[in-house]
Amino acid sequence: MNKLSNISIGGFRRLEHIDLEVRPLMVMIGANGVGKSSILDAIMLLSGSAAGELSTTLSNLGGIASVLTRDYTGDLYVAASLPVPAHSDLEYELHVAPHGTGYSIVREMLSQDQGDPRGPFKHIDSVPGSVRYFRPEENRLAQPEWEHNLAETALSQVPKMYRQPEELRRVLSTATLYHVLDVGPRAPIKLPQQMKPALLPGPDGEDLVPYLYYMRESDPSRFSTVVDSITAAFQGFESLSFPPIAAGTLAMTWKERSFTKPLYMNELSEGTLRFLWLVSLLQSPSLSTITMIDEPEVSLHPELLSLLADLMREASRRTQLVVATHSDRLVRFLNPSEVVVLDIGEDGAATATWADRLDLDSWLGEYTLDDVWRMGRMGGRA
Repeated sequence: MNKLSNISIGGFRRLEHIDLEVRPLMVMIGANGVGKSSILDAIMLLSGSAAGELSTTLSNLGGIASVLTRDYTGDLYVAASLPVPAHSDLEYELHVAPHGTGYSIVREMLSQDQGDPRGPFKHIDSVPGSVRYFRPEENRLAQPEWEHNLAETALSQVPKMYRQPEELRRVLSTATLYHVLDVGPRAPIKLPQQMKPALLPGPDGEDLVPYLYYMRESDPSRFSTVVDSITAAFQGFESLSFPPIAAGTLAMTWKERSFTKPLYMNELSEGTLRFLWLVSLLQSPSLSTITMIDEPEVSLHPELLSLLADLMREASRRTQLVVATHSDRLVRFLNPSEVVVLDIGEDGAATATWADRLDLDSWLGEYTLDDVWRMGRMGGRA
């Protein structure tokens, strides 16, 4: 599975300029307001640009004026690199600027260095008034022969001619962001759910019941792994069951050894529901190429964080996993090579540094990684 190797972000809130290697597991730590959520949102902007949803994504973020770095005179830009086996990386960059009450795409390029002294090979080269795609039958860059939507990126509209550009579009467009799970009184995870094929539990747990039911029927070994993870986390746990409620509707129950009757989802604690959802999500074989989770530690007992770290590490073999956390206890169970420290520089802009590139060896000889963070040796503290 292809994964991004690098992202660059500029002019986006506090991210005046961030250039960051992307690894299979990237857990971002830092105080409030240092840019963790902004990196997640910027990746979603990249995803929207590839999916033909740039306008919608910017609107959901409050419009370009609300996300531009204060006092920043440049364009908002996002860029990403995708390794290509036996070739140089694909390099994609997108620059967007305010225009009237909306925005305009002022620069977009998809290129690949092929060692030509004249410059990189260009799959897409777009500036206002000139949108050009590489046309293989003519071996040159040419204007599109179809109606081109200027409000959306060329990447989202390029024909499926070359495997590598199409792979980049697929990798970016399928990125998924999961926020803190809703566990309110009428939350979807607490209610009976329609019986249907489901490959993921859903961002609000709205498909958790059919997802686990079909996993049990079609992939019993993976379902057993989910059950084993829950058993390791909750000593009294015995089993999950799926009683029908009405035609085409299932509930899910949680059986504990100490009780004769099972508990329904609405009777479980917030932490139990969130851990069940996280385990189910991270065990899915259908995770998108890029999976982002904001504050997975919310409501979880500290003893569950070691299991969570192991689950994230295992999932990162199947997805590029980007996580934002405030939990120093979760950091305890991570390696420096899995942690990105976000901080604020002297100019007020965000900085991002992999923890294994900091001089921590002497400290890690005596302290755990979370101790080093709490002591301020890694930065990223308020």
